[in-house]
Amino acid sequence: MTDATPPAQDLAGRAALVTGASRGIGFGVARHLLARGAAVTITARKQAELDEAAASLGAPDRVLALPGNAGDAAARAAAVDATVERFGSLDVLVNNAGINPQYGPLVHADLGAVSKIFEINVVAALGFVQEAHRAWMGEHGGAIVNMASVGGLRSSGVIAAYGASKAALIRLTEELAFQLGPTIRVNAVAPAVVKTKFAEALYAHGEDEVASRYPMKRLGTPQDVATLVGFLVSDDASWITGETVRVDGGMLATGNA
Repeated sequence: MTDATPPAQDLAGRAALVTGASRGIGFGVARHLLARGAAVTITARKQAELDEAAASLGAPDRVLALPGNAGDAAARAAAVDATVERFGSLDVLVNNAGINPQYGPLVHADLGAVSKIFEINVVAALGFVQEAHRAWMGEHGGAIVNMASVGGLRSSGVIAAYGASKAALIRLTEELAFQLGPTIRVNAVAPAVVKTKFAEALYAHGEDEVASRYPMKRLGTPQDVATLVGFLVSDDASWITGETVRVDGGMLATGNA
């Protein structure tokens, strides 16, 4: 999929914070929001990768790159406060940071790894919401998108711990939408396999064979997800909250895992 021409600067004057944004889906989301006029803070753990991402995004007056671990409460607060200080607001939060260090049957799972998955994929997302609410959104409103997964909507086999964390994130999205309306909208998106380094193990053994299972006969791209996120944080989605929107090339519609 090639990048579509976004609406002309419809997010101009708004500031976004995208976590896990040095590459993959997070980087694609940051690039898309930037193209629509937003100022964007990107966070990730590794400074060098963040610097490279920021340089690739261009527009240095509208990009702030801050290293930090999503699981670190102090780093979350610092990212939110720096965004408000630099850009004057925090209108959009995209909780994209996620990990998956645990593969295989849950009965044999390393519980430490499972705890870490939930800490980053669920608890840290809530932590960022709390910080955004404290620093800006509680008084001024905003839009939040959580990066879920089709693995949170159906059993996911060898990545079951990851899928369970994404199911929790979907429920968290609904609870937050109920509690934070009407001034803050909270939605989630649920991608299937997207061609990123994070998901590479799921298709490296044969991309064409994996893609053949999808009605669209291809895997997703970061831009497929980014355009959906852009819609959900825009005024065009002003009556949408508490939703988890699949972006899966029709995979779940087939009834197959």
